[in-house]
Amino acid sequence: MSQSPHSTAHPDGLSMLEKRKIEAEILKEVYETLKASHGETVAKKTIEESVRRSAIEQARQFAAAAPGGTSLKAFQDVMPLWTKGGALEIEVKEQTDASFAFNVVRCRYAETYKAMGLGEIGHLLSCNRDGAFCEGYDPKLKLERTQTIMQGAGHCNFRYTYES
Repeated sequence: MSQSPHSTAHPDGLSMLEKRKIEAEILKEVYETLKASHGETVAKKTIEESVRRSAIEQARQFAAAAPGGTSLKAFQDVMPLWTKGGALEIEVKEQTDASFAFNVVRCRYAETYKAMGLGEIGHLLSCNRDGAFCEGYDPKLKLERTQTIMQGAGHCNFRYTYES
């Protein structure tokens, strides 16, 4: 049985949205349990740090599988995992060897978390991963984003740069 180069970071056939939903079903219970025993602040900090660490580790796996090593191009090549099945509708603003800028105009991750009753921590479950992914993937990959749909904006503004 052959496996894709990303199979350790992401199972074949499963959309990232489906994977995140499965993770959120478990994290919802962890969050509610921690909130009851330790309060909302501790519960949110725990979810935030756990998801951040998970994103860094998954990014390391993507980096290890990147053909020819990490680059902005290799990063762009795995983007379809996140957009699969209409999970994200994006408008690309700029795409070069050094920068990748796009707006997310529809985010089914946000819609899914809100439908699951997780709107108050949706940003911790999803948006929080984006910057952390850069840490684990390649320290030269940087993300600047000032707004997200998850937190009420009309679109998310992703601006990735790759430092030489």
